[in-house]
Amino acid sequence: MWQTTATALRAGGESMLIDSPYFPDELELMPGVLAQAGFEVGALLATHGDFDHLLGRLAFPGLALGVGEPTVERFHRSPGEPQRELREQDARFYVERPGPLGLGQVQALPVPGRLELGDAELELHPTDGHTADGLAVMARSLGVLVVGDYLSGVEVPMISFGGSLDAYRATLARLASLVDEASWVVPGHGAPHDREAALRIIDEDLAYLDALERGEERPSLPPGRDSGEQRRIHSGNLTRVAGR
Repeated sequence: MWQTTATALRAGGESMLIDSPYFPDELELMPGVLAQAGFEVGALLATHGDFDHLLGRLAFPGLALGVGEPTVERFHRSPGEPQRELREQDARFYVERPGPLGLGQVQALPVPGRLELGDAELELHPTDGHTADGLAVMARSLGVLVVGDYLSGVEVPMISFGGSLDAYRATLARLASLVDEASWVVPGHGAPHDREAALRIIDEDLAYLDALERGEERPSLPPGRDSGEQRRIHSGNLTRVAGR
């Protein structure tokens, strides 16, 4: 569902999991699958505070969850929001879990900032616009850029409550410079991209945001993203943007 992406990074004998899959069977299998591939996960990181990115805690309950300082502020503004939204989605799709989502120990990380993973340095870059919080992870030594809910090949840009058009455009400009220095770009939903594909999606997303700002009810959506569900997301975007 939602083609949710989780990314495991390894450097100098240390491993980190960024974001998470959704379904309980995926979460149950993940520690074993990663261990077989040589990833002994010792740290969790979420790109932002949407519930579908926080479920790594269910797979690795003993680990602290790293999030950007803006995400911690979001948790404080709306306590219990991820848990409520997860319960609602689980009920909608008849998903049963062995237990509730507990965020446990949350580690606040400065954004922009840097984080060590083994012998590699990870850069944390702000990515507000989709929501009021968010970060992208640039692992230059690995050639990987993890962007959260941006640059998706299966979803149009979504302006959630707390996000904004101007901030979204600023994030796309920030990501464009990072994409130029990455071999692989991993979105939160959908398959990873090479550099050329990621830059093409940035151009498509900017064109979509222009149409959204003009208030077009039936804009031309990018190839692969012109579906009934993406039209529904666009309708919600129109409502939220018009309400500001």
